[in-house]
Amino acid sequence: MKLKIVETEQEKEHAFFVRTEVFVNEQKVPVEEEIDEFDDTAIHFLGYEQEQPVVASRLRFADGYGKLERICVLKNFRGKSFGKDIIQAMEKVILEKGYTKAKLNAQTHAEEFYKKLGYQTVSGEFLDAGIPHVTMIKEFS
Repeated sequence: MKLKIVETEQEKEHAFFVRTEVFVNEQKVPVEEEIDEFDDTAIHFLGYEQEQPVVASRLRFADGYGKLERICVLKNFRGKSFGKDIIQAMEKVILEKGYTKAKLNAQTHAEEFYKKLGYQTVSGEFLDAGIPHVTMIKEFS
């Protein structure tokens, strides 16, 4: 997989395509909740497999944290470590920007995945777009 930070409008459209496929079409999140005002200022990440966009995410900075958001992999490309790869790329940027903590809101079915990557659950379960989530953080040493 070729992983990169989005630099062009076409790449941003590719990231939105992956997010729309996973969150809107597959998980039934309303499009107006998925694509929001933070997309204009976030750092977007995108992964290609044989020129096809297959993984996407965005990164924002708030309250002393690098905030990992909208992490998604197209259904047919799951189980190939692409999620882990994009998270590691996001963490690298967090560290490069001088932050020492990361935060994300994980869908509860993915909580164990994030735990394996060093994240700790710091909240009870809550609903976001009708989907159960927990807040997780990771501190870098």
